[in-house]
Amino acid sequence: MQYFPIFLDLNDQDCLVIGGGVIAARKAASLVKAGARVLTVCPDVSPEMQELIDAGTVTHAKRLFQDEDVEGRILIIAATDRREVNQHVTELAHARSIPINVVDKPEDCTFIVPSVIDRSPVQVAISTGGASPVLARLLKAQLEAFIPAAYGRLASLVESYRERVKQRFDSIRKKRLFWESVLDGQVAQLLFSGREVAAKEALEHALEEGKELEHHGEVYLVGAGPGDPDLLTFKALRLMQQCDVVVYDRLVSPAILEMVRKDAERIYVGKARANHAMQQENINELLVRLAKEGKRVLRLKGGDSFIFGRGGEEIDTLTQEGVLFQVVPGITAASGCTTYAGIP
Repeated sequence: MQYFPIFLDLNDQDCLVIGGGVIAARKAASLVKAGARVLTVCPDVSPEMQELIDAGTVTHAKRLFQDEDVEGRILIIAATDRREVNQHVTELAHARSIPINVVDKPEDCTFIVPSVIDRSPVQVAISTGGASPVLARLLKAQLEAFIPAAYGRLASLVESYRERVKQRFDSIRKKRLFWESVLDGQVAQLLFSGREVAAKEALEHALEEGKELEHHGEVYLVGAGPGDPDLLTFKALRLMQQCDVVVYDRLVSPAILEMVRKDAERIYVGKARANHAMQQENINELLVRLAKEGKRVLRLKGGDSFIFGRGGEEIDTLTQEGVLFQVVPGITAASGCTTYAGIP
């Protein structure tokens, strides 16, 4: 391991950015987002940096760098286009044991800035050790799909209950089992589907009962799009990875099915002219039965569930039976196919 991964608390700490270009502005904005007090030193600044200065989030010294600028700094970023300035700043920082990042020169850095997936308070940092920032960004793009924004709200909810859970359970094991049931159960699912009040009520109830949460079944009606996995939504991918059973149609491509959780049970209910693997009424009943068994049921349809599909009939039945469900739209094949063909 070339670098030791660490998260620094920069809140109300003095940091220095030397340079005023676009890259320097990005670095300064990240420091400001972490709560740092940022001084930028540069005779001229880019429009991006000027926006930060005008907003009052960054202090600007309109001059050349001076040695005393490094004094009292917790962290330094050298982002000028003058190699001799960057080198001089590096020497000053090393002599004072101040962490420094020199843009595009990892050999002079004592820390590097990773690509970050920010779901505050949840953060995921990705680094290639400076070998390929572009690769780090590509990995970030792939991971974004599996870490929905709701994880931040889930973490905040958990944080607000930590002390009460500590007081409620008398062993580490009991606390761990309780939190596992919360983070991989009904509370998380309610929060992910936008039902925050219900999620909090479920957590309150579980805490009062002093036991792990029971898992309730639910149906996910997901549009699989015209067959290209790259056209799936982030939410569709997340639900495909957490389902217990998938009920899928004839038009769902093999490439899409490959992205479903590997150990999920697969039930084919495809319909073609004069050849129905299962009648629609039976499909509706199947979804209800599986959900009432406590399973997370992925109802996967080609295109969009409500365009040339019978998703409406399915949710009518689920509603009548009191079964929870989520609907995730997909790109309808009517649009996807014409797009592939270049037809506006």
